[in-house]
This record gives sequence, C-alpha cells and structure tokens, in this order.
Amino acid sequence: MKTKEVQPISRETQLRVDEFEKSYWRTTGKKILKDWRLYVMLIPLILVFLFWRYFPMYELTQSFKLYDNTKSLSEMNYVGLYWFEQLFFGSYSDQFWPAFRNTFLLSFYGLLFGFPTPILLALFFSEIKSNLVRSMFQICSYLPKFVSMVVITSLIQLMLQKGTQNAPAGVLARALAAIGLVTDEAAREGLMFGPQYFRSIYQVSGVWAEAGYGSIVYFAAIIGISPTSYEAARIDGASKMQQIKSVVLPGILSTVVIMLITRLGHLMTVGYEKVLLLTTTVGGDLGTGNQSTAEVISTWVFKIGGMQSGGGGAANPSLGSAADMVNAVISMLLVIGANMISKRASNTSLY
Repeated sequence: MKTKEVQPISRETQLRVDEFEKSYWRTTGKKILKDWRLYVMLIPLILVFLFWRYFPMYELTQSFKLYDNTKSLSEMNYVGLYWFEQLFFGSYSDQFWPAFRNTFLLSFYGLLFGFPTPILLALFFSEIKSNLVRSMFQICSYLPKFVSMVVITSLIQLMLQKGTQNAPAGVLARALAAIGLVTDEAAREGLMFGPQYFRSIYQVSGVWAEAGYGSIVYFAAIIGISPTSYEAARIDGASKMQQIKSVVLPGILSTVVIMLITRLGHLMTVGYEKVLLLTTTVGGDLGTGNQSTAEVISTWVFKIGGMQSGGGGAANPSLGSAADMVNAVISMLLVIGANMISKRASNTSLY
C-alpha cells in the first residue's frame, strides 16, 4: 500500500506558529481587558453554578457511605454500592421501581403532549395579523406561568373535589361527567382520589401552565424568518399550510432540536412540589388515594431522606442520595445520546 508523503513545514510557517504561541496569552489578556465589563457580569452566574451546582456534588459521595448523623461526611463508613443494590434488588426495590415507573410515565407523557403544544401555539400566534389581538392572546397564555403552584393546585382540587351532603362535586368534575369522560360515581367520589386520573390531571394542568410561556422561544424563531422566504413561497403558489411546512418548520428546526435535547435531559426529572400538592390520601393512610400513580422518585427521596415524616421507615439520606444519583446519571446519558443522534442526523447539537 502506497503511503502519502508528509510535506515538511516551511520555516516561514513555523515562525508564524511560534509567534502565535508566544503571543497567545498576551492577546487573550488584551481581549479580556478590552471587554472586562462583560466578564464582570459573568461573575454572579459563575458563583451561582459553583455554590448551587458544583460544590453540592461532593454530597453525592454520601451514596457510597453509611449515614450517621453523629459524623461528618468524610468520617462516615464507606459501603460501596450497597445502597444501589438495595434500590435495584434489595428491600427497597418494591418502593423504588414503582416510583421510577411513575417518573418515566409522567415525563414521557409530558414530552409527548407538552413539547409540541408550545410550537403549535407559536404557529397560531404568528398567523394573527392584528398586533393588539395577538398581544392579548399571548398575555392570557403567559399568565398561568406566574401564578403560584399552590394556587394552581388549590384550584384544581376545588374544581375536582368530591361531592358531600353540604356541597356538590367540583364544577370540572361535573362537567366531565356530563360529557361522558368520567362516570357520575367517580365525579361524586372525587377525581383527585382516583389513581387512574392523576396522570391526566398532572399533564393537562402542566400544559395549561407552561405552554404559553414556552411558546416565546418558538415565536421568536418564527418572526426571525426572512419575509422573502414567504414571498417566494407565495409566488410559487404555496398555500398557508404549505408555507408552514416548507418555510416555517425548516426555519425553526434548529431551535426545536435544541429544545428537544434539553427536554430529554429532564425526561427523568419530575419536581416534587406539584406532585406533593396533588397527592391525596384517604384518612391519612399511606398508600391510599392516588399515591400508587403519584409517587415519583423526587417525592420518594423527599420522604426517605427524612424531610417528611411517613417515608416508610427511618430516614436514610444515603439511600435517597443513591436514588437521586441514578436519576441524574440517566438524565446525563439521555442528553449525550440525543445530542449524538442529532449531530449525526441534522448537524445541530448543543456541543
């Protein structure tokens, strides 16, 4: 096999390379000094990441140690992968795997229904010709994002409350029963107490609260498309749907891909605040109400870590830390995998 000969570097080229290497840091320092105000503005963000993202990673070592509240983290006994074995195959597996399943299903349904909705909403906004009308619709869709989660969940519980002798069932529960989506008995018993309804309630309320605010990114991408592209499509006789298919969607594809990769990174992340507020029990008994479908990893960690009583036994922060690490590793692998696939398929990626 004939090998290709490597041409030697000329002396002039070598001198330029040496000069560049010698002056690299001096040139970089001059650029930093020239734009020092921008770098000063970065300091708060860097500090936030250091204190709330990087330094807390040291606490993850608790996943490999036997928790003892009388000792510091460095003094605790090392137990290796014991807690992970307990999660996957041991005495806690009957609690972890249902929580894992619920977390995945809630996140998957959120991706399936919650991700396309802001895109459709942005397309709707872009087709409204009146700026006043569009602004009114946008403001109405943004408002739920700025309402407290406690207020939102309280409204949901009031609209879906069970019927009593002194008060009828919630107005939304009665409306759903009237159109045949739920039975009259289920409406009287309270939809919040039915585990089969929890995921639907969680997803619909999530789309209502987040879709409008999430459409801002896509609407900005749509209005950034050159008007000449629309004009060329109209000259070619394209209808409105054909313009959306051939002009708008390709124009926002890179934004959609980046947002999808970011969303996949949170596929296994379900916050505990909303889930806890929507969780119901019958007579305060654990395992009743909608807990069979409402218990997710974050709420289970919240309980098992000792932050809430009733976690099914003594508090065990080491076990909770191990469960959180499993969640974080899966999320990291999802981001890396989605980024690699996107880079190969569309040349669009996060890094």
